[in-house]
Amino acid sequence: MGDSGEGLVDAEARIQEQIEEREAERRRRAGAGPKIDPEKVRELESLRLAKSNLEQQAETTEHPVRKQQIKLAIAEIDKRLAAYQ
Repeated sequence: MGDSGEGLVDAEARIQEQIEEREAERRRRAGAGPKIDPEKVRELESLRLAKSNLEQQAETTEHPVRKQQIKLAIAEIDKRLAAYQ
């Protein structure tokens, strides 16, 4: 009966070691990857949407002054987008 108890303890120890190894691997992977800033992602998406909207406006606008304003706004958005890359 003593041998079966030792086998159970050994199995539990191996399971615990595997759990610890997996947790260590998970922590290592989480720390190794690039950190993603959700605020930065939100701002980039906002800039892309604004640019898309302005490009649509530029296609439909006929007034030359408004076209120039849109062109300058798109250039500013492009400059901000380039800063993130």
